[in-house]
Amino acid sequence: MSPSELKEFLDFKADFYENPSFIVDDPIQIPHRFETKEDIEISAFLISMISWGNRKSIIKSGENLLKLIEYQPYEFVMNFSEQDLTFVHRTFNNIDLNFFLRSLKNIYENHGGLEKAFHSNDSKLISKISNFRNIFFNISHEKRSEKHISNPLSGSACKRIIMFLRWMVRSNQKGVDFGLWNSIPKSCLMIPLDVHTGNIASKLGLIQTNKFSWKTNEELISILQKFDPIDPAKYDFALFGLGAYEKF
Repeated sequence: MSPSELKEFLDFKADFYENPSFIVDDPIQIPHRFETKEDIEISAFLISMISWGNRKSIIKSGENLLKLIEYQPYEFVMNFSEQDLTFVHRTFNNIDLNFFLRSLKNIYENHGGLEKAFHSNDSKLISKISNFRNIFFNISHEKRSEKHISNPLSGSACKRIIMFLRWMVRSNQKGVDFGLWNSIPKSCLMIPLDVHTGNIASKLGLIQTNKFSWKTNEELISILQKFDPIDPAKYDFALFGLGAYEKF
């Protein structure tokens, strides 16, 4: 396909998949159960951080997590004190969950909330994620918990945190993402690279490697920004849909 044909194809697929029916089988359904900003962003953050593996398994773990926090994400976080919460999703366990809840409480009490914790004078996403990560791990924690929020400065593709930012920043006009945050322009968002989006991007010639890293992110988004400089992350729906549903 020529560049113009590829753009037309991806525009069509992005529009096709970005609709409320997408929510039914996706972990984003968890934060869609809430109405207030804080409840949405906290539940979205927690479910996105355990979003690896089978989507059904992720959603099931999300259900268990909601029960543990008594279906009141913000209130539970703000009143949280170290306690024995039994939770496991793959390598994420009760030690990690206890720390995550303590760190979220610290962020809301001392840093103005999740959105402000991503503030950076540098408009690049790598700086915003790095700043957030520094704040998040600024209280006492076990080293093991650091692996659950990837570090872009170490070259990680940071799939889960990029997906969370897409949820928070992109418009809710089509009923999937939330559009809650206006401090991060959607033009600087990236694609959450996983086996579906990465493999399709490779097949379409958008990236030249099957090793997904921050450098790969930058390579991919630099092309997609030419197709849509205002909202390049919309193509996540196209790439994911082509991989997960169409086995393109």
